[in-house]
Amino acid sequence: MSRPGPVTVPETFSSTNLERSPIAPAWLVMTMVVLSCQLLILTGCAGTQRSSSSVVVKRTQMQMGTLVTITSVAPDRQMAQAAASAGFQEIHRLEKLLSTWIEDSELSRVNAAAGAEAVMVSPETMQVLKDSEKIARLTDGGFNILVGPAVDAWSVLDRQEVPSGAQLAGLRPLTDRRGLSLDEERGAVKLAKAGMRVDVGGIGKGFAADMAVAAMQKAGATAGVAALSGDIRTFGRLPDGMKFPFGIRHPRHEEAVLAFIDLQDEAISTAGDYERYFERDGVRYHHILDPITLQPARDCQSVTVVARDGMTADGLDTGIFVMGRERGLELVERLPGVGAVIVDRDGKVWVSSYLKGRVRMNDGIE
Repeated sequence: MSRPGPVTVPETFSSTNLERSPIAPAWLVMTMVVLSCQLLILTGCAGTQRSSSSVVVKRTQMQMGTLVTITSVAPDRQMAQAAASAGFQEIHRLEKLLSTWIEDSELSRVNAAAGAEAVMVSPETMQVLKDSEKIARLTDGGFNILVGPAVDAWSVLDRQEVPSGAQLAGLRPLTDRRGLSLDEERGAVKLAKAGMRVDVGGIGKGFAADMAVAAMQKAGATAGVAALSGDIRTFGRLPDGMKFPFGIRHPRHEEAVLAFIDLQDEAISTAGDYERYFERDGVRYHHILDPITLQPARDCQSVTVVARDGMTADGLDTGIFVMGRERGLELVERLPGVGAVIVDRDGKVWVSSYLKGRVRMNDGIE
């Protein structure tokens, strides 16, 4: 997470913005116009569109360091706008708790007290940390919210240097999950060693999408989407019974769509090696690190997860990316209501049984 505070941006998307999102709502991707022409008519670039029985409102703001788009369906325009506003307000509230870019956020205070004392946190922050540990256990440690110091050492967008083995070995004690203590009864969180740092960037947007959807429903929305870049949660259907169509970005063809999928009452999230990376001597170094080796995970190009809630989808995509295709698919097949589309290191696409028949590959991509 980055850049505190909401900043309203125009309700249109440039190609640059779309390149940053591994999953794009179909009505925002030019290559999907034919597929989703009806949806394009409903939500398009205009702020509000009407059907015979309801109103669809789409608004965009900058929050949690990314473009957030909320689509709200309600019986009338006033209710649709109010529901969208409620979703944005909830995301902004959570950002003040969870963002490590905000100095006085709860997680910033936890990090500042590392190695010294426990910090009292809200139920929301405790929930994110608890669920992060749950995802970590499911993925055999592939997902780890303490890996931040190693990610900084790689600094793939800035210095673009390959850290030495000695550097990474020195950081390993700071990434040990056993150093995070959660006292649920007291609502207290403690990090065992100075220099340890919690960063929920790999799961927090999914949680925020879930909470935004709950706020929208409470405000009267009958359907909608909360999309925090590539972390997306849907509920209900569009007018005339349409599900929400989305496209999964191709990990090696910029601005191209790998596959399409329709969602209802589900979340979708993608982790890929193409968003933050640099290349050196023909080797791609990206930001998704294996918490065991502290090296970039190598078995996948991208992992897209569909689940019933955003936090599960958001956490599992990273964890499965680290686990690799074989172990990742084995995990997904054990989890009810969870599916995955995995592009392995060789570019082969694997679709789990839960999504068979739902994922439509883009035959125009080689």
